[in-house]
Amino acid sequence: MAPPLVVAAAALAVLVADLFLPRERKPVLGLITLAGLVAALALLVPLRDGDRSTFCLTPAATGTGATGACSYTADHFALVIQALVLVGALLTALLSLDDTRRLPAGEFWFLLLSSAAGAVLLPAARDLATLVIALEVASLPAFALVGLKRGDRRSSEAALKFFLSSVVATAVMLLGVSFVYAATGTLHLTELATRLDDVPGQLGTLAETGVVLTLVGFAFKTAAAPFHFWVPDTYVGAPLPVAAYLSVVGKAAGFSGLILVAVIGFPAYADVWGPALAVLAALTMTIGNVAALRQNADRARSAVRLLAWSSVGQAGYLLVPIAAAAYASDRHIGSTVAYALMYAVVNLGAFAVAALVARTHPGNRLSDYRSLCADRPLAALALAFFLLCLAGLPPGIIGLFAKVTVFSAAVDAGLGWLAVVMAVNVVIALYYYLRWTAALFRAPERTADAPDPSAGRTPAASPAAPAPTGHHVPVPVTLAIALTAVAGIVLSGVPQTILEFAAVGLF
Repeated sequence: MAPPLVVAAAALAVLVADLFLPRERKPVLGLITLAGLVAALALLVPLRDGDRSTFCLTPAATGTGATGACSYTADHFALVIQALVLVGALLTALLSLDDTRRLPAGEFWFLLLSSAAGAVLLPAARDLATLVIALEVASLPAFALVGLKRGDRRSSEAALKFFLSSVVATAVMLLGVSFVYAATGTLHLTELATRLDDVPGQLGTLAETGVVLTLVGFAFKTAAAPFHFWVPDTYVGAPLPVAAYLSVVGKAAGFSGLILVAVIGFPAYADVWGPALAVLAALTMTIGNVAALRQNADRARSAVRLLAWSSVGQAGYLLVPIAAAAYASDRHIGSTVAYALMYAVVNLGAFAVAALVARTHPGNRLSDYRSLCADRPLAALALAFFLLCLAGLPPGIIGLFAKVTVFSAAVDAGLGWLAVVMAVNVVIALYYYLRWTAALFRAPERTADAPDPSAGRTPAASPAAPAPTGHHVPVPVTLAIALTAVAGIVLSGVPQTILEFAAVGLF
């Protein structure tokens, strides 16, 4: 249990250190955060040699003479998701190192580490109580992070929407968990898988309702349609590093919980949640991509809002292999993990470039990215690469292969209609990704007072804005862009590093 415990200990260290450090030494808190996250990552290495479990039921408690039901298991699935969460939190911390001047530094770093501790705990949880607690530990600090820009009306509104939707999701989930417990008498996932196969007839409806309500609660957390309405306003109103964190770490936590509950705990009701998740996947990817397409049509719209709708569309793709697991084997879960790893790298990279652009264009509109190549060529090339990965086009080979594995999962499970819906959505997404990419390399728009090349005279001088000069690029932001770009390029060169997860079972 060292990784989540180290992150939690780092959060407490930040909280205590903040009481004694003077204002000019507050940057030390960011370094403590980075050290804690790196230490937690390092502690994953000795856990690779095999599955380890703790907090297990005694033989007398199971009634079977075996100790198979545990509350915490560090298996292959848990370690991969924990690594994804820690790397996502680490890159978020890099983006935030030079961007907490207007935020209360102590509170920011404490809340970030607290949320990361819950997200690291969640994929190793193997009972419903631990799952819910881990999910809430990951979510509650995130509400405060979203609303941390004091005096900002959009930030407060975003935090309120995020809070209300998440509270509703938690209430629905807890109601479902209580129904499942009433029908089976256990909360451990492996025990649930056995007992749901033999529920008494009079409790069958109660158990089925509990399964549905529990999955609906997780659908809120994963931003699956029609429970996605909080995403655009939350991402736009939150500090940009927090939006990046929610898009990757928050999504990883939600999807890992959904996978654990559906595949390990509720296989007996696969005929219920399988079709439901397939419909949710089709609805989510379609709504997300169509809404992103509308954002792209208006250059005055926020680039972060476009990324928010894009993340909703990507959530639809992530749901496809989970739905396929209901019709075939749980081997298809590997496709979701492979896609999540690709998405985490390139989406964090896109947000890193957006954070860089926001330093000179606080509005972060799509029009602010036109001719970015002229001012920041390396950043423009990196963002173009990230967008092509999300679109699934070369040279973003890893994005293409990840989409193919998800598509194959749907076909192998006999969900041909879902594969067709996904193919149509990939084509829709190509338009807005490519349009944004093309804008990066276009010439600047000529203003009304600019000289007309076709005319033989120069208009009279006017009080135009001065030409932009070079801007200082903070080292942490540069490092975040470089790390994600290098990771994306390496994975595109050796995609089997990630895609091997799609070929083997994770449980």
